[in-house]
Amino acid sequence: MSSVVRLPRRIYRGAEITRAPDMINDYDFSSVYQPILSPTHRKLVGYEALVRVRKNNESVSPFALFEQAEAKDLTAELDRHLLQIHLDNFAAGSQPVWLFLNINPGTCIHPEASLEKLALQCQSSGIDPEKVVLELVETASDNPEALLDFILKAKAHGFQIAIDDFGMGDSNFERLWRINPLIVKIDRSLLMNAQDHTRARLLLNSLVRMIRESGSLVLIEGIENNAQAHIALATEADLLQGFLFARPGQGSEELTQTAETALRQVMSESERWCQNDFRTRETYLKLLRFEIMDACHALARGEEFDRVCRPLLQMEGVRRCFLLDQKGVQQGSLAQSGASRNAAFNPLYQSAGACWSHREYFRNALERPQHISCSRPYVALPDARRTVTLSTGTSLAQGHRIFCVDIHPDEVLDGQVLFPDTL
Repeated sequence: MSSVVRLPRRIYRGAEITRAPDMINDYDFSSVYQPILSPTHRKLVGYEALVRVRKNNESVSPFALFEQAEAKDLTAELDRHLLQIHLDNFAAGSQPVWLFLNINPGTCIHPEASLEKLALQCQSSGIDPEKVVLELVETASDNPEALLDFILKAKAHGFQIAIDDFGMGDSNFERLWRINPLIVKIDRSLLMNAQDHTRARLLLNSLVRMIRESGSLVLIEGIENNAQAHIALATEADLLQGFLFARPGQGSEELTQTAETALRQVMSESERWCQNDFRTRETYLKLLRFEIMDACHALARGEEFDRVCRPLLQMEGVRRCFLLDQKGVQQGSLAQSGASRNAAFNPLYQSAGACWSHREYFRNALERPQHISCSRPYVALPDARRTVTLSTGTSLAQGHRIFCVDIHPDEVLDGQVLFPDTL
């Protein structure tokens, strides 16, 4: 692919070709391409086209250039010229991969004319529209109906659709389902937050899962280090992009090899991390199971509830233990880790005599009497924290009881423990 292209002195207005405005002709433009990779296939599957601008051998910010074009009402003309450059340079490389093109929001206002011109540009470059992925910002248009109309017409022309920066601003799933894009690109701020905060990581995992279940591929961009790559891979995202794999460059075989080699290295390191994490999680879960069974045996021998629970409450993430009768009614108070909370600030904290028969962990213990069952995460009433409750039946002198253990999963191994249905 060529490096620097003097802007073609033409713009498309249907079948008409006119000279480009002098403002645009004053600049030299080059295409650079950032690899997009599939971790499943461990290979490059596409490039995002980006522009580099120079004037009098000095770099110019593309944002500044677009601001100048907007002031002169030349945004559409500039956008078409840049798309033509990207298409021409990409065609020169002849690689069987997707080309991701960022579409200016203003292009969506008159979809029929805009798409006809873009189709002509693809034709002149010898590129099948199905090879082209149009990147749109879901919230860029003040007219959602116009945006949807553009997308429907683009699909009719054969173009693929990607929604960019999802998760930023007022992104919502209702519009996503209506648009039904091939690819959803997650805003990189979500990945950065996930690196620093366990809760943000959980939200990212859930977001990726919901998007994939809705029928779109997920692309996580902005990956700059191994920790971020590990987080992205853990979400099971379909596509990855970022400086860790390759910086934007010429779409050459060398760039492809660089990106794929980096991906394989990241995948290998991630697999080692996963193996280490698995062993650590397994050790934690085995110890947890041992302490729960030991507590049940001690209770069956008639030992004091608070003393029996002390070893459990010293384990990472374990916050409360309590007993239920066969009707789900709590027997006595909570055994809890740390300092007691002032119940005056939470009327739900004192729970002796409360009935928990409607809770999943109670039903699990009845249905799986020989197992230690794990509930799905929920917000527990005593402290309004994300909680997993482990429960199992035990026979005491007073009759059959359900022994329950509340755990804050976000506090266990940085929130990386996925509790199984049973221990």
